[in-house]
Amino acid sequence: MGSDRHYPEEAPAHKVAVDGFWADRLPVTNAEFARFVAETGHVTLAETSPNPADYPGANPEMLVPASAVFRRPGRRISLRNHYDWWIYVPGADWRHPLGPASSLDGLEAHPVVHVGYADAAAYARWAKKRLPTEAEWEFAARGGLDGMEYAWGAELSPEGRTMANTWQGEFPNENLCTDGYDGTSPVGIYPPNGYGLYDMIGNVWEWTTDWYESRHPVKSKGCCELVNPRGGQRERSFDPQIGLPIPRKVMKGGSFLCAPNYCRRYRPAARMAQPIDTATCHLGFRCVIR
Repeated sequence: MGSDRHYPEEAPAHKVAVDGFWADRLPVTNAEFARFVAETGHVTLAETSPNPADYPGANPEMLVPASAVFRRPGRRISLRNHYDWWIYVPGADWRHPLGPASSLDGLEAHPVVHVGYADAAAYARWAKKRLPTEAEWEFAARGGLDGMEYAWGAELSPEGRTMANTWQGEFPNENLCTDGYDGTSPVGIYPPNGYGLYDMIGNVWEWTTDWYESRHPVKSKGCCELVNPRGGQRERSFDPQIGLPIPRKVMKGGSFLCAPNYCRRYRPAARMAQPIDTATCHLGFRCVIR
């Protein structure tokens, strides 16, 4: 699990064992999430106005139902400030992935997005399943190819073949769309990994249950492997650069926005922190069961 060759939060590479489990072959789709909402009446994070008490000093005009949507800047920019391509869009939610004027027409088989951690967990409970730990997710994503760079082997595009929905071209403006999609794609159209699982890499990031910490835990030298780890601690999952103490979970797998020149996280070892109070247009989930 992990890697010593890429981003620092993936280190150190270390041995992990997990007990057997079943994993959904596909990420949860819009059609599946719609059935959940119809049966339960669930209202998602993005459809709810934030509590002003949780965001002291915030502009009241921003405390409305909204979610984060990717927008091309339209010019070459520095890649240091992600706010140059993310916009907080009032009215963006799972039913309206690009904003209030958009809809799910033709997207029924695409992965559901704009779901917060609590929304994903609620769906999992309804389905009598649960969300995976980071270790379970990474084990499943590797498909039996332990130590390989990608879920399918050593090369990003073996013999020029597109293996996942990622960004081709210079992010954030030029997407060549050689994979056929400029945003999310229908689930299950790229080759499965060795365990028969689809879209573990690319398309949308996926929630895990682990609280995020900046490095993997390290056991004493010579000690045994970690067994069924549940990484991180809530009180250590905050980002000191953010003024508010918003806990973060680990998300895995990369998305259609991961590019060779930015966020090369279309690998099983890759991981990122995601605030539990934030939904985006490139983050979804799948479930597992023991």
